Amino acid sequence: MIYVNNAATTWPKPERVYHQMDDFSRKSGLNPGRAGSLGVSAVERKIFEVRKKVGDLINTSDYSRVIFTSGSTESLNMGIKGLLERGDHVITTALEHNSVLRPLKKLERDEGIELSLLKINKEGKIDINELESRIKDNTRLIVTTHASNVIGTVLDIKEIGQLAKKRGITYLVDAAQTAGLFELDIKEMGIDLLALAGHKSLYGPAGIGVLYIGEGVELNTIKEGGTGTNSLATYQPDVLPDKYEAGTPNIAGIVGLGAGVDYIADTGCERIKEDELKLTERLLDGLKALDRIIIYGKLDIESRAPVVGFNIQGMASAELAYILENRFNILVRAGLHCAPLLHQALGTDKQGMVRVSFSCFNTMEEVDIILNSLKEIIEEV
Repeated sequence: MIYVNNAATTWPKPERVYHQMDDFSRKSGLNPGRAGSLGVSAVERKIFEVRKKVGDLINTSDYSRVIFTSGSTESLNMGIKGLLERGDHVITTALEHNSVLRPLKKLERDEGIELSLLKINKEGKIDINELESRIKDNTRLIVTTHASNVIGTVLDIKEIGQLAKKRGITYLVDAAQTAGLFELDIKEMGIDLLALAGHKSLYGPAGIGVLYIGEGVELNTIKEGGTGTNSLATYQPDVLPDKYEAGTPNIAGIVGLGAGVDYIADTGCERIKEDELKLTERLLDGLKALDRIIIYGKLDIESRAPVVGFNIQGMASAELAYILENRFNILVRAGLHCAPLLHQALGTDKQGMVRVSFSCFNTMEEVDIILNSLKEIIEEV
């Protein structure tokens, strides 16, 4: 099987991820903070080591602000719902995933927050001047993706972060598609809140994510419970990371995330990105040479992630994906990709879109097989 649905989750994972998760689960599967044994202390050290690795990846030395979550969806909900209150104004874009849009729409409906949505052009870019013009006295938050999960467009988050900092507005970045591929320097880019998905380009398992909470940012908790520390207190402790990590953590997931980050560090983030973008360029060039193919977003690899969205004229995206999987053993993603406003903006909300997304384990030979398969399908339609 040719698997090119890595924007949903990377697969396969590096071998070390499987090995370290299995080794931990068999030999060290204890609950941190819930006992005083040496074994538990070793688990706590392991968790801290992974927290440090993620902190180093995004350029923070305050590792207590690296909060482990169940994934980027929980991270985004924590940032959005923990910050915004009735009467606040928030700005976001039509590029966003439902893990941003749905929490915001719920708060708009139930809590009376004001919501402004920035338009995108045909390449998926926003106008920074429009963003600035939408800022109000009560603007509390700007939230954007770093890169589209549908068409791969990368936003200039440094420019947005600098604008937000100049205007005293908190900036939340959804880096689910870019962490591990693109540089994420929270200081240089002016990022106050950063949501990461462990199971995508960080090559960890499903069920683990991160929310970085910047210094000076105070969030209300959206869940409370046991932390293994200060158990006499009936209120959630204020100390980080305990304040935001109620309940038993996904320790095996944290260990797997650490192994994924190690793989990225050893392989080289820049090398991984270059290799995946070469695959993307080959696919784009091949698609442009085919009749009846519509490519959405940018037609080159500048300022884009290794994600390509396209359709065959007159064919439903679901039908094309079905043929690719069942006849050619190629697994893509078809549909609306949890990004309704982007599909409405591009006019694909009825047809949907086929998405190909690469990882470092894909090859040029696989790209050629995909292109030849598409050519065969087009000739038969």
